[in-house]
Amino acid sequence: MLNLFLPNQHVKSIFDIKPAELTEKGIKGIITDLDNTLVAWNQPEATPEITEWFNQMKEHHIKVTIVSNNNQERVQFFCEPLSAPFIFRARKPLRRAFRKATKKMGLKNDEVVVIGDQLMTDIFGGNVAGLYTILVVPILQTDGKLTRLNRKIERYILRQLRKKGKITWEE
Repeated sequence: MLNLFLPNQHVKSIFDIKPAELTEKGIKGIITDLDNTLVAWNQPEATPEITEWFNQMKEHHIKVTIVSNNNQERVQFFCEPLSAPFIFRARKPLRRAFRKATKKMGLKNDEVVVIGDQLMTDIFGGNVAGLYTILVVPILQTDGKLTRLNRKIERYILRQLRKKGKITWEE
């Protein structure tokens, strides 16, 4: 059970994920979280760096779909300027949103990667859906109430994974 919280890869930032490396792995699509993964949870729109990251993915023919548990207004306001497809109120970690995003992109599971900052929603959900998962360090150390609770549980899970020698990176 603990292995379902184990990401396939861990990076410090979304910017450490390069399109050429994804293409080499056969990745054609990305399902990414929004808040604290792409931008700070209180940042309403994409930064110029995020816009450039999306452009790089498009240049390499990698489709990007944003899957967020946040409300439609928040997610749509962020995604529209990027022309990025999205799923709001996704109810992650349930598989439904991951499957829907994969189907929307017209891709198979082995062609899609899930990127997110939370073990409890993004990584667990992506793993249960049978997708490759990448955990990024959260942009901000502050979170909403529910996410703060998740972070406490995550720290416990990370300690257990570290004790078992499953992870080597530091928090």
